[in-house]
Amino acid sequence: MTWFDTLATSLEAMRTHRMRSALTVLGILIGIAAVILTVGLGIGAQQQVTAQVEALGTNLLIISPGSTTSTTGLRGGFGSASTLTQADAQSLASPVVAPDIAAVAPTTSSSQSLVAGSSNWTTSVVGTTPSWLSVRARTMSAGTFLTNADQASAAPVVVLGATTATELFGSTDVVGQSVTIAGTPFTVQGVLAPSGSTGSANNDDTAVIPLSTAQQRVSTGSSRTSVQTIYVQATSQAALSSAYQEANSELLSLHSITNVSNADFTITNQASLVTTAASVSKTLTVLLAGIAAISLLVGGIGVMNIMLVSVTERIREIGLRKALGARPSLIRRQFLIEAALLGLVGGLLGAAVGILGAKVLPDLISNPVALSMPAIFGSITVALVIGLVFGVYPASRAAQLAPIDALRSE
Repeated sequence: MTWFDTLATSLEAMRTHRMRSALTVLGILIGIAAVILTVGLGIGAQQQVTAQVEALGTNLLIISPGSTTSTTGLRGGFGSASTLTQADAQSLASPVVAPDIAAVAPTTSSSQSLVAGSSNWTTSVVGTTPSWLSVRARTMSAGTFLTNADQASAAPVVVLGATTATELFGSTDVVGQSVTIAGTPFTVQGVLAPSGSTGSANNDDTAVIPLSTAQQRVSTGSSRTSVQTIYVQATSQAALSSAYQEANSELLSLHSITNVSNADFTITNQASLVTTAASVSKTLTVLLAGIAAISLLVGGIGVMNIMLVSVTERIREIGLRKALGARPSLIRRQFLIEAALLGLVGGLLGAAVGILGAKVLPDLISNPVALSMPAIFGSITVALVIGLVFGVYPASRAAQLAPIDALRSE
């Protein structure tokens, strides 16, 4: 009996028991599709995080103030103190102090209600310097960004994000329009080009004004001279580590801190953000893939169960074939091929369902699903191996049947 004859016989056996074979294939299909989709969700999440971090700006360091401690001993989180000032930013911008730092952008922000005629919209008002545009890797879609003259004179001018402009005026063609912020009229002198979202924050829903203007006309309280964040752009990706060291040393010196563990600021960079987020995504991907692999195991047990039933039902057929001279190896091959076909068909259909799900799911869950070719081909291979592995015992049992006992069975 040739391999082709064995394959044809296996296909006929699967066709004869269509419902039973279909249910077995379904178990493997679900497992394969689950593995492909969980791996795709994990890779998609990592790619999304990387893109979001890159959207913060190139070669970026983010300096945040330290924490506060109340009179009752209650400690605030990082960023709750007012330990960073504009003087710190100016010192870091010096090429003598920090030659590996290309630009520095101190910022302060607060949630404010913007009013334009009868329309109003609450958004984050960011006070910063002209270098913010390049440090944050943003571009303009209309008008001009803040200038050094605006910063020097604390000019009442504002640059709106695309979303903010649309919410206030119904369009982004708003250069020259007037907006009232904290009771002060501002002139719109530019609109930022859209850049999407970073996590839960919409980068296009913002209003940017000169830092001096924010400190004098918008900010209130004793901490109005401090800044909330200092964005530092290194001269290159390779110089990011050097820029980190220079910024850290300079701030420790400016704040008269001799013990690094007592630093009243924190510095983070893109690499650490990407590494941390990717690590979390990878862990979740492995966890979900492990859960999906359990369904593959269940599918494999289903294959073995079906093949054992098939052996039981076909005892007389096996006995007759052995009586006519079929060797045990031929009987074993027959059932192994049937089990492998069940696994392969389930793997192929599962891959098709996984690919289709990767196309449809992003529209339903608003999260990207990346197709991984190694995961797809690997899953199909695993499905085939599962069919073979879980078919070994039923095939061996069939091959060991004595012809006289098999022919005598009812």
